[in-house]
Amino acid sequence: MLSHRLDHGVLVLTVQEDPGIGGRAELAAEIVAFVQAHRPAPVLVVIEEPAATPATASALLRAHRQCGTWGVLMSAATHSAPVRRLLEASAADSGGARLVVHPRVDIAISAAYGAAA
Repeated sequence: MLSHRLDHGVLVLTVQEDPGIGGRAELAAEIVAFVQAHRPAPVLVVIEEPAATPATASALLRAHRQCGTWGVLMSAATHSAPVRRLLEASAADSGGARLVVHPRVDIAISAAYGAAA
């Protein structure tokens, strides 16, 4: 469900499939564990097309809230415009650190790398 790699000092987590309603907490916990293990590295969560669902967005937002106190830059990338809008609207309402959402992975990695430098 979740793979990881380091790219130019950015932890890139890729969600490959929909966790479903019942898997949201597990996915959020996996994201948080990776962020905690690699902090203070910036984090990019890539949501692939099969995973571009409200359940994945919910898990990512939960992880983002949990990681907010660590001061870790977290961003997301997905081709799905509906999921991008959902993430942007929900993250704006959270009142915490802003979740930056990109349509392209390469630009997201460059932005995260540049912001952390």
